[in-house]
Amino acid sequence: MPELSGELLEINMGPQHPATHGVFRVKLWLDGERIVECEPVIGYLHRGTEKLAEERDFRQATYYTDRTDYVAAAHGNLVWVEAAERLMQIKVPRRAQYLRVVYTELSRIASHLLWLATHALDIGAMTIFLYTFREREAILDMFTDFCGARLTLNIFRIGGFYHDITPPMALRIKKFCDEFPGYLAEYETILTKNRIWLRRTQGVGVLSREDAIAIGASGPVARGSGIDWDIRKSNPYEVYPEFDFKIPVEPAGDTYARYLVRMEEMRQSTRIVLQALEGLPEGELMAEENKKASKPLKPPAGEIYQRVESPKGELGIYVVTDGKPKPYRWKMKAPCFANLQALPLMVRGHLVADVVAVIGTLDPVFGEVDR
Repeated sequence: MPELSGELLEINMGPQHPATHGVFRVKLWLDGERIVECEPVIGYLHRGTEKLAEERDFRQATYYTDRTDYVAAAHGNLVWVEAAERLMQIKVPRRAQYLRVVYTELSRIASHLLWLATHALDIGAMTIFLYTFREREAILDMFTDFCGARLTLNIFRIGGFYHDITPPMALRIKKFCDEFPGYLAEYETILTKNRIWLRRTQGVGVLSREDAIAIGASGPVARGSGIDWDIRKSNPYEVYPEFDFKIPVEPAGDTYARYLVRMEEMRQSTRIVLQALEGLPEGELMAEENKKASKPLKPPAGEIYQRVESPKGELGIYVVTDGKPKPYRWKMKAPCFANLQALPLMVRGHLVADVVAVIGTLDPVFGEVDR
């Protein structure tokens, strides 16, 4: 941290500041309005999630994983059940895999819609908040009608899927995905060439490709810095190799580049959902090993690392087992935590008002950062 002098002012943003996207404190050292140094302070939302889950069996521990990134809870559930399935060598039915893809991609769209709404609102664009929440509510309503929950879905099971999708629900999802590109075009009309939006995002919060690699950034933060890396393509899981979709990459590394990446990601997620619904195979939803819920699952002693591409980046889980129904130890690799390390690099030399834009472009969820 810099030596304080009569010319530097130390201030705090948060942990109650509305633009910090949660209980997050940012210490800033200022020369007038110019940022000299920045220190993120985390931990206000720590709940001991990993330790709590070690006191539950593998089925019960699933419910802790969607309380981390609660904005895209399906991805936390998915990485956990996939880790358990690899440990126990459980083969998941194809219909279940297709439905997992449908609901994780809908969850990705819902997460990016919340990001766009709050990011734009922080910078001063209120109208876009009203537009994006219209579509986000449509997705959450479909989640509610399917499983009774809006955010923490808990629809993935070790070895399969919660229950089958009905034809009316499939038609409802298809109708939404057919209409959604038109809504995306509305957002882009409002923002993409808006002079105020461009002034607040272009050249702001630049993260170079080299720095992104050095801090372990992933997801839209990395792809906005020119890094072509997405787990769905680089280390495919479920049935993603069967779908035709592109990974958007922008080289500029600024806030505007990350905006473009996430906007295109929503369009590509829509394509994936439509392909999954069109090619949805018939068959079982649950593997034989896990059809009897009363029988405890006992993975053999061992260890494994499983990862998926969440809306924020590489979400990984490292699990160690000792042959008992409960995990001996597990650790989450949270993309929000890694991406947040970029904040000091991105705000140095900018104005205080730019901190709001940079925090928004990282899209942090502090349930995942602090756990």
